[in-house]
Amino acid sequence: MCKIIMEKVPSFNMLLQDAIRKHWELPSLSDYGINTFRYKDVARVIEKLHILYEQSGIKKGDKISICGKNSSRWGIAFFSVVTYGAVAVPILHEFHPNQVHDIVNHSESKLLFIGEREWENLSAEAMPNLSGIIGINDYEILSSKTEQLIQARENLNKLFGERHPNTFRPEDVIYHKDEAEELAIINYTSGTTSNSKGVMIPYRALWSNMDFGKVAIGQHLKAGDRVLSMLPMAHMYGMAFEFIFEFISGLHINFLTKMASPTVLLKALAEVKPVIIVMVPLIMEKIVRKSILPKIQDPKVKMLMKMPVIGQSIKKKICDGLTQALGGNFYEVIIGGAALNQDVESLLRDIKFPFTIGYGATECAPIICYEDWKKFVPGSCGKAAYGMTVRINSEDPEKIAGEILVKGPNVMLGYYKNEEATAETIDADGWYHTGDLGVMDKEGNVFIKGRSKNMLLGPSGQ
Repeated sequence: MCKIIMEKVPSFNMLLQDAIRKHWELPSLSDYGINTFRYKDVARVIEKLHILYEQSGIKKGDKISICGKNSSRWGIAFFSVVTYGAVAVPILHEFHPNQVHDIVNHSESKLLFIGEREWENLSAEAMPNLSGIIGINDYEILSSKTEQLIQARENLNKLFGERHPNTFRPEDVIYHKDEAEELAIINYTSGTTSNSKGVMIPYRALWSNMDFGKVAIGQHLKAGDRVLSMLPMAHMYGMAFEFIFEFISGLHINFLTKMASPTVLLKALAEVKPVIIVMVPLIMEKIVRKSILPKIQDPKVKMLMKMPVIGQSIKKKICDGLTQALGGNFYEVIIGGAALNQDVESLLRDIKFPFTIGYGATECAPIICYEDWKKFVPGSCGKAAYGMTVRINSEDPEKIAGEILVKGPNVMLGYYKNEEATAETIDADGWYHTGDLGVMDKEGNVFIKGRSKNMLLGPSGQ
């Protein structure tokens, strides 16, 4: 089945190309409360960056790193890389400078897009293979080893005008047509290169995750709807489902550029009124402690909540209050990246709050399991996602926990420059070994029971 799906995989970049052409005049990317790019603005900047790459000698397949906080220009830089046919290397802005140096060097990146604050602690000399370093905020050249890059940036508007002398139109948006197995992203799961955990994500995995999103929640979205992006785009979870999927769907993405404290987050959610919300457990747990727990700590309220009729009324008011606090306009809240606190999950389930818990991994870009909140089984992480196959490596998968194995178009190509680690993780039959232990009921719901590999995962997904 997996092979049949892969043979039918269309070009991922054509999804981006079509989205831009179709939603030309709509708002696409905003730095919350600061500025907004329409789809045609994004296309215009991508075109200029493509000219910059061409003039400076960047070839298809070359690696380009991106390191900085979430922003519209981070997103545009990323799209410019993959639509050019180069390989994007997203780097978490919270990594230590030495880790950033190591990833840039290990990935053999030719260019580095860098945030202003991150650049303050980096050294161009520590990344000798780079041709140039570009600031994310304004795409100015911070360091260059070639005169071509400097000249191209100084004359970029002129070069753009020569290529498009009359006007830049939707039909001028023509992107690299990717192949299913072609490398699109190297996403480092670790900040060090001692384990060489550079996950090689092909275009088919990006396309497949988008196809899943369309099937799972596409019917609840329409062009022009708004979402709030709060998860780091350097992680596949935030990149895929707070950024790429929404962009392709014609949505308006608002990047939360400040630290996502409950106060800042709730204010932004109330103003943006997102149509879908994606978050890690830590954020939901903070919101519950701020917005719900103070209301139900009183012994009288606890007692009333146990009464059939009055209790249901109180729970509905609490659910309605939480829904309004999160903008009041969403279909569901999708929680992933780590396990949700059991008490919080039970409370949300008790008040009938519309949430679901998914399961994924960077190696699957990222989705493995999901279920709509209306069908979600408490304690589970959903069923195998659309297009994916999940099995439990156990004699009795319903009762005896075994390693969760995954196969399908989402699965990575392997780890960059690390054949040994790849062979340990993807077996000869193509099954990705997650390292997680779980069981599966007769309906296919997966329940995670622990970890078979040595790893600590916090509620923030780190």
